[in-house]
Amino acid sequence: MWERGLVLSAPGKAILHGEHAVVHGKVALAVALDLRTFLRLRPCAEGQVCVRLPGVGVLRSWDIPSLQALRSGFAADFDESKPPSVEQLDTLREFAGIAAGATAPESLATLAFLYMCLAISAKYGDVPSMDILVWSELPTGAGLGSSAAYTVCLAAALLSACGAISCPLKEGESTARWTEEELMLINSWAFQGERVIHGNPSGVDNAVGTWGGALRYQSGKITPLKRVPALRILLTNTNVPRSTKVLVAGVKEKILKFPAIMKPVLDSIDAISEECQSVLEVMSANPSPEHYPVLEELFDINQHHLNVIGVGHPSLDRLCRVTASHGLHSKLTGAGGGGCGITLLRPDTAALAVEAAKRDLCACGFECWETSIGAPGVTLHSSSSLKAEVLHVLTES
Repeated sequence: MWERGLVLSAPGKAILHGEHAVVHGKVALAVALDLRTFLRLRPCAEGQVCVRLPGVGVLRSWDIPSLQALRSGFAADFDESKPPSVEQLDTLREFAGIAAGATAPESLATLAFLYMCLAISAKYGDVPSMDILVWSELPTGAGLGSSAAYTVCLAAALLSACGAISCPLKEGESTARWTEEELMLINSWAFQGERVIHGNPSGVDNAVGTWGGALRYQSGKITPLKRVPALRILLTNTNVPRSTKVLVAGVKEKILKFPAIMKPVLDSIDAISEECQSVLEVMSANPSPEHYPVLEELFDINQHHLNVIGVGHPSLDRLCRVTASHGLHSKLTGAGGGGCGITLLRPDTAALAVEAAKRDLCACGFECWETSIGAPGVTLHSSSSLKAEVLHVLTES
């Protein structure tokens, strides 16, 4: 039972292929990163709900009677099938002392926690006195699904605390996952948290956080790929800020201006996503070194296409040049215009080559993580399954 405390985690995400084209009805492939957000849930002082997010400077606590009074004051019912209402969010902002229009990570994280806590307790019974600590390996605001990993963890923790889902970790097991039915419930509430943070999200990020692996997304339909090889990648954050909204608008403008030129480019990006999906499915069943040159070539072609549609950036060109000098292939991931890039690492890529590439990328002012894609979705952990760094943060805080 959760009364002994729970530790759970959810992965971040990267877009492998299909960014921007997906806005225009094409296929995108989203993959789970083995960079995770961890949540520790344990009982605390009677009558208190505490939430701590040291990464974004949140340390808040509320007494349960105040939360119950706040919940009973809402006219509109909470329902995971309906988006949070403007009135509900305004009331929560006022309660938490968050300014209208505040978009800082700590404000949105607090707002999402309060909404999910009240909504889940309204449906499944009062939340008990509890202390929640969240720590992440994911940078915020980098397009790597950090907010969805957070809301997936919160949904699983709050649903467990209210008894709406089981605690499947058995004595002696290192990790455990929930049933498909329970994962669907976790995902639906995580999506509500994403709605609080992003307004009108696609649902891809929280689905990746819930199920892990890889997902195909097209025109609102999300289909998990049955099996995915765990590919090694180098993930690089250029630390160049960008506005997804501005970049999406720029692509739309280009398509309207040059439809006969741009539409075939989007069709080609779509074909890259389809081809990549086929290769990944073959690799899962029958891995072979011959697949890697194909994946590398798809990276190269797609990166050129993304430059053509106007979402490249000098920092990303530099990233591609640096990794190419070490025989590696890269592309942007996500919105572009800066942000992050991914570099494919073959199984036989020498450790020295990877370290040299990381050193050169860091010399450009970039941040690098060596990780893998196709990681598992939301997972319960025993202490023995946690890396030393994670265990240290969760036990010392």
